[in-house]
Parts: sequence; structure tokens; C-alpha cells
Amino acid sequence: TQLRALLKAAAGRELKIMVPMITEVSELRAARKLITNEVHHLSRFGHGLPLKLRVGAMLEVPSLLFDIDALMAEADFVSIGSNDLFQFFVAADRGNTKVADRFDPINPAFLRALKMVAEKANEHGTPLTLCGEIAGKPIMAMALASMGITNLSMTPAAIGPVKAALLKTDLKVLREKVLSALDHHVPDGAVRPVVEAYAESAGINW
Repeated sequence: TQLRALLKAAAGRELKIMVPMITEVSELRAARKLITNEVHHLSRFGHGLPLKLRVGAMLEVPSLLFDIDALMAEADFVSIGSNDLFQFFVAADRGNTKVADRFDPINPAFLRALKMVAEKANEHGTPLTLCGEIAGKPIMAMALASMGITNLSMTPAAIGPVKAALLKTDLKVLREKVLSALDHHVPDGAVRPVVEAYAESAGINW
């Protein structure tokens, strides 16, 4: 019912449908099949259809990291749901005040995972975005951009500070520093000081 409503409302326009909480690529294929069936149904009864239809996936379940090539090949676009992905990644409820501040998204393991996703998206030519609270933090946005994730979704209030930080960031230089830290298998939490030190040297408010 919801898919049919979306298709009708987007008649004559481009429609992007993002499927959330995908745990395996077969679920995205099943969703695409449902959408295709609805397109045929509406067409058969003379309803207007979207001029262009794209079906994407929200990457927020860690299992997809181990089937990333298939995901990038199947999806028209992918968005990293950083809040849930990080929460599941470290098995910590961000809504629980006892552990919410225990884990830092700028840690080697999570950054390596994000780096892999960005590289696979680039290999397959799949548009990649990232949404979630971490995208709105200047220091994290700098780390994300250095990993090749440059399409970020954030609250309006965060746009100014993040934009100001990124405009002053030499991503090539920062990427070299971050990759050097990752390659040397620094202990958890040791990547943040690298990014913060760069921000200080570049006169970036974070």
C-alpha cells in the first residue's frame, strides 16, 4: 500500500525509495520485486508513473559489511545509517546513559569499516551518503570526508560549523594521517587525537 502511494505521488517525477534495516541482499531484491509488481499494476490501470525510479538501501546492520559487493551491485544508491550501524557495531545502546559515551565513532575498527564501504561504493559506481548524528559533528565530518564519504546528511544547525571545518581541511593531508594511524593498528581512541591535532594545526574550530 505504501509503495503504491509513493509511486502514484511521484508520477511525472523522479522517485527514490530507500529500504531500511536490510540484513541481507536478498531482502533488497525482494523489495525491488514488490516495487516492480506495483509499477506493472499501476501501468496496467493507466496510472501515471515516476519518470525515473531508483531503489536504494540503508546500511545500518553490520551483516551487510560482509556482503558489501553484492549490496553495491544491487542497490541504485546506499546510505549509511551511522547511528544504528555504530550502535550494532559496538553492541551498545546509545539510549542507555551508562554506555552511550563509552564508545567513540572515531575509532580504528569503525573507520576501517567505513573506509571499506566508501571504497566499494566507488568501485561499483554506487552513490553513497551518510546520515546520523555523527555527520553533524565537525571533527567526525572531517574524518568521514578523509575516508571518501563526502555526502553527509545532518540537521540544519550543523551545516555551518561542518561546512566551515571542511572548507579549511586538506582532505589529502588528513587522509594520509588517518590512514597512517589505521595502518599502524593504533589502540582504540587513538585516531581522534590525530584528527584533533590536524584541526588545531589548521585553525579549525571543532
